[in-house]
Amino acid sequence: MKNSWRFAIAVLCSVSFGLLHAAPSHISNVRGYTLDEQGKLLTFSNMVFDGGKVVAIGGAELAKQFPDAQPIDGHNQVMLPGLIDAHGHVMGLGESLIKVDMRGVASAQAAAQQVRDYAQTHPELEWITGGGWNQVLWPDKAFPSAKQLDEYVKDRPIMLSRVDGHASWVNSKALEIASITKETLDPPGGKIIRDAKGEPTGVLVDNAMHLVFEHLPAVSETYLGNKLNAAGEHLLSVGITSVHDAGISKTEYDYYLKRQAEHSLPLRLYPMLWAPDPEFNVMLNNGFVQDQYDFLSIRSVKAMADGALGSRGAAMLAPYSDAPENSGLFTLRADDYQPLFDLVLSKGFQLNVHAIGDRGNRLVLNQFADTYKRIGGRELRNRMEHAQVVNVDDIPRFLSLNIIPSMQPTHATSDKNMAEDRIGKARLKGAYAWQTFLKQGSRLAFGSDFPVELANPFYGLHAAVTRQDRDNQPVDGWIKEEALSLEQAFRAFTLDAAYAAHQEQILGGLTPGKWADFILVDQDIFNIPAQDIWKTTVAETWIGGEKRYAQP
Repeated sequence: MKNSWRFAIAVLCSVSFGLLHAAPSHISNVRGYTLDEQGKLLTFSNMVFDGGKVVAIGGAELAKQFPDAQPIDGHNQVMLPGLIDAHGHVMGLGESLIKVDMRGVASAQAAAQQVRDYAQTHPELEWITGGGWNQVLWPDKAFPSAKQLDEYVKDRPIMLSRVDGHASWVNSKALEIASITKETLDPPGGKIIRDAKGEPTGVLVDNAMHLVFEHLPAVSETYLGNKLNAAGEHLLSVGITSVHDAGISKTEYDYYLKRQAEHSLPLRLYPMLWAPDPEFNVMLNNGFVQDQYDFLSIRSVKAMADGALGSRGAAMLAPYSDAPENSGLFTLRADDYQPLFDLVLSKGFQLNVHAIGDRGNRLVLNQFADTYKRIGGRELRNRMEHAQVVNVDDIPRFLSLNIIPSMQPTHATSDKNMAEDRIGKARLKGAYAWQTFLKQGSRLAFGSDFPVELANPFYGLHAAVTRQDRDNQPVDGWIKEEALSLEQAFRAFTLDAAYAAHQEQILGGLTPGKWADFILVDQDIFNIPAQDIWKTTVAETWIGGEKRYAQP
């Protein structure tokens, strides 16, 4: 239930941020919502901030308490804390915004034609890259082939990632450059899709993609900047002020440090070091990175146990219902679990492991339990990224092992037409089980997994509450019993997302002492039909008391 906060709470903030204002700022005439430290929803109409941090929230009485504050008229707009995406891929999003984006394309042929058009307008590019294709949406639901790309582009190599990032579609030129032939063996944790004669078709799953990745041109600093700027602009426009960047390379690590030193990061970042990176140990041994203004915090590691459900790469305890010969893939070798978990937790870093299948989740839980006994690390707020299909017997272990389920609501509404085909109805009892996790006392950290899904957090809030897509299907919601209340979903995108990054004292709300990260939106999500939540648009986005975005 909403509680009106009719009294002001003031805290003097000693933190300086950029150029200090001569006086605090007072924004009035808003319909504000935030969560207190216990997760109670509060309302307010006025907020005072100074030095980038919230000083007080309350009513009109703040004008008398802070007579020298610079006035800002909120124009009766709805104010919310800046939303936090607890699992996204910032550079991947930036690349999707400036490269070929085949999201929603209706067929392999249409996708190949789009690649041709892009190649013709970019003759300077040595490689054509992009992604977003999803064969599940195509009429034949079949994987595409190199021949379909060859029909339009033969002279330059092409590499296009599937929408979930767990498979790539390449043309014959790319196969040739990577020396992938009939004789090439599947790498551990990967699969080369082949035709009836054993010839590579042009689709590479999970670790097989690395056979081509290593031939891609080196990324320039200019290109990194273009990607980060494009991603930042988009994220701010949809109300996201902080992202948990799920797996960064050493190149991206160095670039983030450079931008942080220049005070030019577009939004707050909580990057996870990518464990498979060749220079992972260098990054890990550098220790924590903590910007004094909290724009960059590096204290976590991302590892990946298995693949994805859509490409049948998620590791399952029993074979796929629609592919009885297949039980998925492990992208992390069995012999690597213990040394990696032991190393990361011994360094005091949080470990966040991608696990989608029930077998993948179980093995990760087993290893956390084992490492805790010998090394410790239970207090590090370790996470399971996705926790998408979990055996019902393993769900209580998340709480007992203090593992945070880091989940993405729009995955459920995107997968609803595919998931039961893949794993059958019985295994869905532990799938996308948000309410089950909450009822046992687990904290949920919500995100989108952009660019796999669209980054807009209001799409995620809508999916979490309705269990429907944006066409309001299915009518009664998909596995409706796992739906959340809006307050529960809001908490997972704010306070508990901040908790999952050890930042609940500084982010995730607009209570005094926290950074003044807030957004102004066009409708009151707490007082509209749930089916309309996704239609919310952002008018302004502020970080640390500074306006970073205004709707054109």
